Amino acid sequence: MRLFLVRHGETVDNVAGLYAGVRDSPLTAHGVLQARRLGEHIAKHHRVTHVFSSDLQRAVFTAVKVADAQLSQRQRCDTDNGDVPETIEKLEPVPLVDLRERDFRSAEGKKFGTAHDDAETHEEMRLRAARFVQGHLVPLLASRGSETVVVIVAHGLILNSLFRVLQARFGTGPRGSETSAAWSNTGYLEAVVKAVAADTEGSNAEDSGERKTKQPQLTMTVVGVNVLRHLEGLKKTKGGIGSAQFDKRQRTMDSFFGPASKKQRVDRESGIS
Repeated sequence: MRLFLVRHGETVDNVAGLYAGVRDSPLTAHGVLQARRLGEHIAKHHRVTHVFSSDLQRAVFTAVKVADAQLSQRQRCDTDNGDVPETIEKLEPVPLVDLRERDFRSAEGKKFGTAHDDAETHEEMRLRAARFVQGHLVPLLASRGSETVVVIVAHGLILNSLFRVLQARFGTGPRGSETSAAWSNTGYLEAVVKAVAADTEGSNAEDSGERKTKQPQLTMTVVGVNVLRHLEGLKKTKGGIGSAQFDKRQRTMDSFFGPASKKQRVDRESGIS
């Protein structure tokens, strides 16, 4: 399984410097461009099989752009290859409450730095992340294996909780050695979970004289952290328009130009910040 842990595009509250956990802040015009670039970038390199997202609109919109780009890329490939277009089932992101951002409670909508002693605890977030892994990722690992490509669109703090849960479950380091990562808007962490054969001896093997049997173990390798290659050359529209809430009636700068022809490579840097 290849995993993409993605933070949503830029929001109005991000620009204003406000705590927006469960507060449903919309994307800015610039955030929409980021989401489109992200979707196109992933589609060029990977055929995504599943998309999960927080149920908050900033994550759902970003996830939809990832799913839409998959459909467009496959249709484009059929046309370029001269193939008869096949019926392609559109990916539908699965919105989940468990992937919401940390609930800042009394500090929701207030300036960064405001006291939030009553905010959701790290343990509460960890439990949500663990529930998602057990309920959604583990079944996919069991049923599909190496062909599975999963995109998870959520928020910086809950993504960190999810990353730590994944490390604890599939990491190779000792328990308690989990690290954190950073996420910019539409930045993503890429990881691969795969089965590795390990020699184990069953409880009856020693008594019966049977040879050791190999049981596969799942391990996770991080191949990219806060990857932002898809945003190269993207500049925010001046005059405050880029930071304003996205208006579907307005055309963005990207809409005047076709998709870039030069392929962008996936960032493989494995440093964690």
